[in-house]
Amino acid sequence: MSPRAVFHKVLCGFVGLILSARVGAAESDQCRSVDFEGSDYTVCEADLRKDVIQLFWKKGDGRPYGFLQAVPQRVDEYSGPLLFATNAGMFDPNYKPVGLYVENGRELTHVNTRSGSGNFHLKPNGVFFVAGDTLGVLETRAYLKQHLRPDLATQSGPMLVINGRLHPRFIHYAASRKRRSGVGARDNRTAVFAVSNGEVSFQEFGRLFRDDLKCRNALFLDGGSVPSLYVPSKKTGANFLRIGPMIGAFARAGDTPVP
Repeated sequence: MSPRAVFHKVLCGFVGLILSARVGAAESDQCRSVDFEGSDYTVCEADLRKDVIQLFWKKGDGRPYGFLQAVPQRVDEYSGPLLFATNAGMFDPNYKPVGLYVENGRELTHVNTRSGSGNFHLKPNGVFFVAGDTLGVLETRAYLKQHLRPDLATQSGPMLVINGRLHPRFIHYAASRKRRSGVGARDNRTAVFAVSNGEVSFQEFGRLFRDDLKCRNALFLDGGSVPSLYVPSKKTGANFLRIGPMIGAFARAGDTPVP
């Protein structure tokens, strides 16, 4: 490993320790700390009956947002403030989503069904989507069979939980431990986002969604040294390293939480 790579790894680990402490301390109506099987997580929920979910990738000038704290604090005159923001899936070195990405009803990158290396291609992978007043997490092939016209969709991988069962290949990845983020669907209105504040395996992360958060379907979003979760009301969790697509949850107008 080159000196530069070693420095980058150490820096990421140092930043990760700082941010995990700050993110773990965040408590709000939407976000809470969860201890499961001896590991600490920050869990945030968005309910379409009272919240608005939005994807963000590029600003009006075509440049990626890059940082969660750059996400707009409101999306329009019909929304309340930003409740939390997190990463929305994997991206290439130019911060472009590597799979399907639909923002405001526009498909900006196509679905990716190719085979390859890395977590994204640890099939089955899947898609998190919102279509009208319904949301869900589906394995990619099942999503394509639905012929949906979503308001937003982001593809990532691997799936963590598929119809109540852990991804079948996780038994071979038990030794891989990293900080991880993901999203699950508790029902067709409630999305549950989780970020681990320490290193966990795919199996442990999947069990969190299935057994504690009660999600029959859940999707891995990304991993690495730095947790990507921003809770503006607590001024916690803003990322130091650039990321690609992001997702934000906003209170609906009239449901603005009291500071």
